[in-house]
Amino acid sequence: MLGELVEAARQLAAPTSPTALFACAATDLPPPGAWPQGLLLVRDLNILAHSDGVRWIRSDTGGAI
Repeated sequence: MLGELVEAARQLAAPTSPTALFACAATDLPPPGAWPQGLLLVRDLNILAHSDGVRWIRSDTGGAI
């Protein structure tokens, strides 16, 4: 068990492959304050967005969602 945890921590610290992102619809976005500096895929808009701690910011226009 401990060995598995150590290996999982290594993968997080030095990933060797892409990481799947959380995906949701724009109407289902989690509160941005709960995920500052978080990144997700807005499925229905087909864009990435990041949280500035106050709002979700579109990666394509820089505007708030």
